Amino acid sequence: MSDGIAPTTARRADVIRDFAGSELFDRTFQEGMDLVEETAGYLDGSGRQESKLLSRNAALAYAAESMRLTTRLMQVASWLLVQRAVREGDMPPEGACDDRYRLGAEDVCRPGATKTAEELPAGLLTLLERSERLYERVRHLDRRMYVEADETETANPVADHMDRLRSAFGG
Repeated sequence: MSDGIAPTTARRADVIRDFAGSELFDRTFQEGMDLVEETAGYLDGSGRQESKLLSRNAALAYAAESMRLTTRLMQVASWLLVQRAVREGDMPPEGACDDRYRLGAEDVCRPGATKTAEELPAGLLTLLERSERLYERVRHLDRRMYVEADETETANPVADHMDRLRSAFGG
């Protein structure tokens, strides 16, 4: 390619741009932002009241799970905002490939094994379940768009070399 961008990078940029402009992105973005808002309302409202009624162990589990919930949602929201920045032209798709924009905190965001889950308020359990599903979908998208794309780009050095030769010689 004459602009200095490798063909594989250009293809990945097209995938990122296409996703950012898609209906799937619209739905995922709306779901994510709605869930962030709903969670904030719950944790500041009825969740706070419900947590005061819990046993000491359950209250500790509530605190840990609510932190896991907010971390998970902030990771998703951050990732979605990067995709929106690509959509709106505030960030080039290639810029979104930087590791700092990847979905992170996977070890924290994975569901916890709490022995007192049955004691936790139903509202919190529902939000935890919904956020886990959303996180896993976004994690899948992130891997498909960025991680697997990296593996594909480096998996075939012969094809990459041939692409560079074609670019260099106008083929």
